[in-house]
Amino acid sequence: MMKTRDAAHAEESAEVEVLIAEAAKFDIISKQIKASLSRLDGGKQMAKDTTKPVYSNTQGLQVMNANIDKILDAIDKMLGPSEDKGREERIICAGPERTGLPDYLASLKRVDKALSQMSSTNFRINQQAIADFNQILSEGSSRLQDLFRSTLAESVQPVEPLHFITKQLAFPDLPQERVSKLGTIDSFLSSTAMRDASYNSRESPSIRIYAEMRGAYLSGSLHNLSAASISITKRKASDEIYRQGTSGIGTYASAVEGIFSAEFNNISAIFSRNDWGLAFDATCRKALAEFAKTLRELNMHIKSNLPTDCFLAYEILEIVTNVGYRIDQLSGQLKLPFADALKPIRETAKSSLAELIEDVRRRVSSMHTLPPDGASVPFTVEVMTRMQTLTLYPQSLASIITSLGDGNWISIPSANSTSTTSLPSLQSFDVGADTTQLLAHYIMDTIDALLTSLDTKIRTLLKSKALSGVFIANNVAVIDRMIRSSDLSTILASGSASSKIESWRKKGTSAYLDSWREPCSALMDVQYTNRGARPPSGSNGIIDSAAVIKQLGSKDKDAIKEKFRNFNSSFDELSARHKAMQMEREVRSLLAREVQAMIEPLYARFWDRYHEIDKGKGKYVKYDKGSLSAALAALG
Repeated sequence: MMKTRDAAHAEESAEVEVLIAEAAKFDIISKQIKASLSRLDGGKQMAKDTTKPVYSNTQGLQVMNANIDKILDAIDKMLGPSEDKGREERIICAGPERTGLPDYLASLKRVDKALSQMSSTNFRINQQAIADFNQILSEGSSRLQDLFRSTLAESVQPVEPLHFITKQLAFPDLPQERVSKLGTIDSFLSSTAMRDASYNSRESPSIRIYAEMRGAYLSGSLHNLSAASISITKRKASDEIYRQGTSGIGTYASAVEGIFSAEFNNISAIFSRNDWGLAFDATCRKALAEFAKTLRELNMHIKSNLPTDCFLAYEILEIVTNVGYRIDQLSGQLKLPFADALKPIRETAKSSLAELIEDVRRRVSSMHTLPPDGASVPFTVEVMTRMQTLTLYPQSLASIITSLGDGNWISIPSANSTSTTSLPSLQSFDVGADTTQLLAHYIMDTIDALLTSLDTKIRTLLKSKALSGVFIANNVAVIDRMIRSSDLSTILASGSASSKIESWRKKGTSAYLDSWREPCSALMDVQYTNRGARPPSGSNGIIDSAAVIKQLGSKDKDAIKEKFRNFNSSFDELSARHKAMQMEREVRSLLAREVQAMIEPLYARFWDRYHEIDKGKGKYVKYDKGSLSAALAALG
């Protein structure tokens, strides 16, 4: 058993020794592996250090290769347009008529694109090519402008405006085919490149061409109306009050509105919306300048004949302001040019109100004679005709009077007074209650100036108070009649106007009745209540004239006879004068009634008491009550 155990121990010892030997081997192998790994690490680092420059060079070569590809692409792009230059140059030099407008514009667009590409680089090699392409583009722009001009030239023949106005036709627009062609050309000429290539300006050359050619068309078409407006106005007699619508300015303004409206339709169809205002303003500028010149000439004529032709200023103000507003509403343009053209006329119209009143005073003051029969003067009719004519221009008068203010028309505004350069507002043209009242005040100031001046003049020239009264009454009657027979009656419907006219009528009537105080005084007698009994009268209250005469003494009877003689003489003389005086129908009737109301009651009383003074022989008592009443009635 011991041997068995020893043998097992020896066997295990041998195995241990084998294992120890194997472990030693493994240890040696491990060391060898570690040494190999160490060598591998060194080789790896060496390889890495060796390959790193190669990798860096490879990356640089890749970047360089990419750059070379880009350069080649850029060169291709640069060479491409240069290679196409000859082809585009041939197309552009051939012109749009031969090439066709679509192909021509396509070629220009390619040139524009190539030019943009070359301009984006900064290579010196491109400078000559850029210069060449700019020259080609400039040539193309010039050919397009020639085409634009030649296309427009087919539609610039002036028209006769009266043909369209009298037949109420719209002014002609450009044909649609031509408009489309012009619009296509403008869309290219309006580009920044074309503007720079042509004029070095931000304004489209097509607008300049259009304004030049169509502007000449507008001014040429309107020229005859301008000349006619001036010549017709100057042919009017200098002392004739201007009659509404006879100057030709209304036709001229209607033509301006119609032809300008048609032109705006053309412009809005050809040009882009941003260019409408610029194109419309430039196109109408020449025609508007001639229109303004015409208004200035008319204004000079008006100023030299202000009392009769100021109404033309009111008409121009009303017509042109409305035309200006309608065109501005259509286009949003020309409001200020119209206002500038109207400014001289507006200032003249404002000063005319004071001048009309001053002219009334001046004209009456210069009268050296007045009608010897008390008739009204023709100047009264002239003044009232002026006032009637004022009512034909309610809008312009409303604007002028409102701007002046109540009563400020008494003094003539200074020529240097400030004035706006804009059209009057639509609110200022509103004829409301306030403006009507202001106009009524102005008219009454004019009438009052006339009657005051006439009253002053007649006191100087006519010494007869009766004649003065008839003269004033006649002129008041003419004024009143012309008010009632016109629109003045509406304007002067207020009580203050009527009371002023009535006060002048009473003044004339009172002056005339003063002359009838003499026959009235002859009918005054003295009765003494302390000298006996009351004069007897009949059962019905009628005075017994015979009893009255019987109670009179011889001196009293002689006095009564003298009173009858004085009355007869004075009454007959005044009646003859009354019939000889020139009186308006209503004046004669009014004064006759007033005289009758004054004389008849006094004479009836006097006759009742003393008609028996000549015992019915008619020696002293010429009129009985009936015949006197008939004589008084005959005065009317």
